[in-house]
Parts: sequence; structure tokens; C-alpha cells
Amino acid sequence: MRQPADEGVAMNVTEARNALYTLVKRAEEDGRTTLIYKGQKRQDRVLLAPLDLLPAARKAEALPSHVLSAAQRDFGDLITRAAQGQPQVLLRNTTPVAVLLPADVVSVTHSSDPTAATGAAPAGAVVNSQSNPGRDSAPRRLATLGDAIGAVLTSGQATRPLFGLSGLDAATGGLPSGRLTLVAAAPNVGGSLLGLAAARQTALVDGHKVLYAASGPNRADIMRRILAAETGGDYPRLKQGRLTAHEQQLAQQLVQAPLLIDDGSDLTAQAIAETAPHVQDLALVVVDRLQAAPSARLPLSGDRLPDASQVLASLARTLHVPVLAIIDTDDPALLGLLDADVLVTLAPTEAPSKIQVTVAERDFGAIGSAYLRPDLLHARFLDAGAAPLDHADNRAPSPATSGTAALELAEAALPYTSGGHQGIPAALTHELAAWRAAVACGDQEALKGILPSLLQAAATVSRMPDTAEGHRLAAALRAYSTPVSADSTASAGQAAAAGATVHAAADRGHAEEETAEDEEDSQDGLAPGDEEDEPENHVFPALRILKDAVNRSKMHPIPVIRTEERDSGPWPLISEDMDGEPRWVHPDVTLTRVAHTKANGKRVRRDQLDVPASFGEGVMCLIDRNGSYPSACSAVPLAPNKLLHTGPLDAFDKTKAGIYLIDIPQWNRIDMPHPLGRIIERPDDQGRVWVTTPHLKQLEKLVREGHLAVAPTIYDSWTGKANESLLKPFYEATRKARTELVQVGGDAYKTYKTRLSIALRLLWPKRPEQRSPFWRPDWRMSMVAEASVRHWSVAFRAVQEGHTLLALRNVDAAVFWTPDGTPPTTYRIGTGFGEVKAKFIQPGEIIPEGDD
Repeated sequence: MRQPADEGVAMNVTEARNALYTLVKRAEEDGRTTLIYKGQKRQDRVLLAPLDLLPAARKAEALPSHVLSAAQRDFGDLITRAAQGQPQVLLRNTTPVAVLLPADVVSVTHSSDPTAATGAAPAGAVVNSQSNPGRDSAPRRLATLGDAIGAVLTSGQATRPLFGLSGLDAATGGLPSGRLTLVAAAPNVGGSLLGLAAARQTALVDGHKVLYAASGPNRADIMRRILAAETGGDYPRLKQGRLTAHEQQLAQQLVQAPLLIDDGSDLTAQAIAETAPHVQDLALVVVDRLQAAPSARLPLSGDRLPDASQVLASLARTLHVPVLAIIDTDDPALLGLLDADVLVTLAPTEAPSKIQVTVAERDFGAIGSAYLRPDLLHARFLDAGAAPLDHADNRAPSPATSGTAALELAEAALPYTSGGHQGIPAALTHELAAWRAAVACGDQEALKGILPSLLQAAATVSRMPDTAEGHRLAAALRAYSTPVSADSTASAGQAAAAGATVHAAADRGHAEEETAEDEEDSQDGLAPGDEEDEPENHVFPALRILKDAVNRSKMHPIPVIRTEERDSGPWPLISEDMDGEPRWVHPDVTLTRVAHTKANGKRVRRDQLDVPASFGEGVMCLIDRNGSYPSACSAVPLAPNKLLHTGPLDAFDKTKAGIYLIDIPQWNRIDMPHPLGRIIERPDDQGRVWVTTPHLKQLEKLVREGHLAVAPTIYDSWTGKANESLLKPFYEATRKARTELVQVGGDAYKTYKTRLSIALRLLWPKRPEQRSPFWRPDWRMSMVAEASVRHWSVAFRAVQEGHTLLALRNVDAAVFWTPDGTPPTTYRIGTGFGEVKAKFIQPGEIIPEGDD
């Protein structure tokens, strides 16, 4: 039986330090507590107590912990911290044996009231546990109902940190002090942006101090996101280090903002708990983020999350501040283990313009919900229904920018004009880009001119992509099939009312009028029957040649991933925007879409480049690469077998191929596009992107050559054994056939190009009913990425030799400014694979396309 401690026993800090081992043994074996004081006025009062008084202390990682030898050395500091409300756990080796607690919180005064002997207690008093009536432990403090009402009234008067989003703030009531709030969202939904929203509102608007613990983004990423959200600037552009004057001015103004960022390595929950008490007047702690997948690099990941959650919850209670943590999963099983006080779950809806947010309290369930509008281009959420605002431009909204239908069409077009999604013709993409620019500028005259050609381009599309983005775009276009209401753009409404309509084309003829050897758009482009082998006497049996090339490999490739496996593993991570195709124009050159009449009388729109006088005298040299895709097949790194999850990698392994999650390397040159092309336009909420092996190899090469400062970090990967010759037989057969058929021309050459395009598209058919002999999206996107890398690399060599690049597009088109009228020497003129056709046009002329 444990013996009670002597009443009234107290020791100063020096006496306690000398007797520390004895006091700990008394606490551990006899359950005795000892009062320790420090200071001339005994202002720091601490209990050295058994672990029963604070069960959480039995987990050493939950609170600051110290082995006895270190605790004896730093005993004075530990007493100060404990007196300030930070319990300190004492360890024997790695085992917790006692705890230092603030004496003012846990009273050791023994009541002389007779009711104490029976275990009863007067209102507002303290009482020992009935299960240990003889034990001299800190009694539990009881509160009256009046105390509780007072606490409620007091907390109601205090201002809680907010997200700055009215709907969500109404659902949550703000972030409660002393509680852990967990934001749960699957990757790419934008959970981290809610943490940033709360930090921005609390630090930048309310002026209160925020500790932002970043276990994912670094401080530069966080600053760029803040700038994007506050100014309406494009986050991908800011990732490249290109800031406008307004953004630079705001960055200077934010220097004194009370936002403290900890992005140090090996960031643990314990490190956050140890840092937070040293931040005076702390109003909010944000932890961005907890990672569901285990990672050796990230302590806040995997099976360490439940313990980390307990530490963060304890931190919230100890400091009585809100702790807001973000986790990159909405898996109910894992969320249940984390046991947060408040759970905020983000879930996509059928409408891509809305995210549903559900707010739930532990042991109570859902208490509210709200809708948010993702504006990931500007690293933020908006209240549902609110339109993105560009704070850098304070012009009054014009009828063009305030029109509901016009704005919705501009927003629906963004996934396609930004390159994040494909599946519509290039002509429609160009018109939608012009529409977005006109809406942003409030240019009603431009809208009036664009609408007829936009609707004409849309009318050639037999079916929009069967995706949420495709459905939204189709619905936005349908708004112009009938007269537009008065709140739409005045000019667009007049044009629509005049009879412009959106309808499905009766046939595919017009859409295929400008089919090129290298696909100009990313529609599936396949029709029923395309997957059938060509007859024996076919001019170019491309599909049979491709199948034979794969089948002859000694690596036993897997050409088709089973249908039931396609919704998991690496396959949902692969998208068309991993091609890395550049859609770039020199920042000093002005691009304009102008009307043009073709020789057959058809009205179209074409690009016109306005070259500044500072470029000197010259002409535009148009470069058109031959056979970019089949050329890439000569040595594209692929994984013939399945991709396995290889997780974070310390370095790129040349013997592997697959897909990799990396951060976007900084690219400071303005005379060349970013080496990742349009991939950088669609980062996830951590500023990271998935790339294939060709682009990762390209970045490694640029680092070796000194064009990039450091190789990107690989945060995740799915890889298999690499092989660069899998498609080489197909390349060789294609090259041989082209050499023969390009001289023949006519229908034979057109048939060759058509079957070549179909074979390569069949590597990744988009429609379930298309019974292709292949389903390997990683092969398809690696092949396209290899073509993009080669296109970019040759242009870069030309720039290094002193040539001025005006524009770089797709995998085959480049425009140079050549004073001497000759193409860059880095290109070989000819009709073979890898060679180019060159054409010279005068300044002010349109850039021809297709059969112009």
C-alpha cells in the first residue's frame, strides 16, 4: 500500500535538485507528491507527482520529456516551464516515471472540511479519488454550474480565429481555443489551402500571431501562395519567380506580418509542442500537413499520426489556443484513429466549381456544412458563388465581366486553356483562351467578335470529354444556344440572340479537316473499328507493327492493365497534362488572335505575333518538326511491366522508369519556357507535380549542365525496370515507310499518317467501349513527354547559340526571329524524322496552321 506524503512538505529548487532521484522514487513507488518552489517570493510552484495525476505523461512523446541526469542538470529551467503550464515528464532511460506539474492548477492543499473525509466536496472545491482514500495525491477540482456558465459567457465574448470564408465560418463558429481541429481532404482537393486561409485571416487581417508548422511546403511555397491568394496572381507564374510590381510591393508590406513559419527538417509534433510556448501572444497553430502515406522523411506521416494527433491535442489544451492540422486523406478509418475535437471534411461535388465542407464534433456528429469554390490557380478557396477577384486590378466591373453566362464560360474554359485538361480541338481551345482574355479585360467589342467563331468551333465537336470539366464546358456553351438574359454580357447576348447556337456536328468531317501527323489536339480521335488490325495488303499496318514490337520484347511486357485495377495505384495519377507540351510566347512579344479567310473561303482565327522594335530587323522563321511522336519511340524510357509503389526516393534511379511526384524547380530565364512546359500550370495544393521519366531525366541533365541549381526532390514514385527499346522496332518501321511514302504522296501518304496516329492513340484509349489491344497510359504519356523534351532541347540549344525564340508550342512548332533570314543551325532541314520544315514570314503576317 502506498504511503501518504507528509503534509506541508515543500522544498526549494536546490534542495529538490539534490534529492531528485529520491523524490522520483517516492512518486513512482509510493505515489507521493512533493511541492517545489523557486524564486524569492516562491512565485514558481511545481508538483513533482506520480504519473497517475497526468495519464498522458505515460507516453513520453506526448509531452516534453527528460532523462533524470539531464533533468537534474537543467532542473531550474524545467521548474520554470512547468510553473508556466508546460508539464515536464521525467524518464528513467526511456521510461516515464514522474511528472512536473504546475501547483496552481493541481492543488495539493488538504481540505480540513469534514466532507473531505467522506469524499464529498463543497461546490468549487477539490476532492481526492475515492479509489485511493489514503493517498496524498493532487485532488480533483470540481466546478459549479455557475463556473461553467461563466466560462461559456467569457469564451463567447472572445474572438475566435476564422477562415475568412463566411459560409465555412458560419458552419464552424470559428476555430475553438484549446481544441484540435482537423481538416481532412484527399490529395488535390485543396485541404492545405484552408490552413493557409485561416493563417492569412488571423495574421494578415486580424493582426494576431500565427505559428505555421510546414511539413510539406517550404517557406517560399507558403509565401508564393499567400501572394497568389492576396493579389489574384497566378501561382504557377509565381513558382517561376516572376512577380509583377504590385506583387513585389505586397511582398514588402508582408515583411512585418505576425506569421511565423517552421519548415525545418525532421518536424515532429513534439517539436511543434516545444516551440509553441515560446511564441508570445500566440493566437493559432497551423500544422500543414499530416501525410497518410508513410514516409521516412516526414515524421508526421503513416502510423505515427495517432500519437502526433494526441500531442497536438495536448498542445491545444495546455496553451488554450486553437490547433488546426491538415491531413491529406478523407479515409474514415484513419480519421477515427486521430480523434480530433473538430473534423472539417472536404469532398468534391458533381459540379467542379463546388467543394462541400462538412463540420463535425467528436461524439456529437455533423454540426454544419458549407460549399466552397476552389480557385486553385490563385491558391485559395472562395465562398461558393463568389467570382475570383484580381486585387491587382481595381477597375470597376463592366457588363462583360459581370455577366453570369460569360463569366461561367470563362471559368469552365480554364481547365482546357491552362493545359490542365485536353480533349477538345485546338481551334476551340484558342477561341476559349481569347474569350477568357476578353472577359478579364472587360472588352465588349472583343467578345462581340469572338462569339461567332467560338460557337462555330464548338459546333464541330461531336462530343465533349466525358469528365466533370467537359460536362461543365458543354453546359456553359449551351447557355448561348438561346437568347441570353439581360445580366449576361451585352454584346455576347446580342450575338447569341442574333442566332448563334451551339449544336452537335452531324459528322466528323470538319473536325478532321486539319488532321496532322503529330496530333494537334488530344481528343481520343478514335472511331469504332480503329482497334482492328489492318488487312495484309495495307499500305502501312501500323497497329500490327506496334503490337509485334511489344510482343517481341524479352521483358514480357504487360500491354493491358486490367479494368478492375485502373481506379487504384498509379493509374488515376496519370493525366494528359503530364505531356509537358510548351504553350509559350516570349514575354516581350504580343500574341493576338485575328480573323483570317482560307483559300476555300472558310473563316477562321489565326495567331499574329507583334515583335517589338528592340528585337531589331528580321523575319519570323517557322519551324515544323517531322514525326515528333514516332521519333520519340526510338528511345523512350518505359517500364514494360507493372508500376510498383517505390515511394519517396533520395535520387533518381536510371534503371527505373515510371512516374514521379516532384516539386517544381525554379526557372529564371525569360527567353525559354520552363522545361516542364504546361505541367507547371496544374500543381497540387503542395505545389508539386507528377512527371514521367523523360522529364525527370531532362531536369537531371539541366542540373549537371548548371542550368538548374538543384535536382527536384522526389516525394513519391511508381516505377518498374526501365527499357528504352520497347518501341524502337515500331520507330524503325515507321521511319522506313515514311521515306518511301513521302515521295509518293497522295492518298497513300495520308493513309500512312492516319494509321500511325491511330496506333499511338490506342496506347491509351479514353472510352471504355474502345477495345484496344493496349491500355498503358504511362507508355502513352512517356512517349509524348519524350517528344516534348526533344522539342524543347533543340530550341534551347538554338537560344544558347544566340537565336531569339518567339514562341514554342506543342511538340513540333517553334517560331524564331532571324535577322539573316536563315533557320537556326541546331535544326536539320529535310523530310525525315527529326528533321524540320522551315518557312519565313514577315512581321505582321498571321502564323499559318494546317493547310493554310
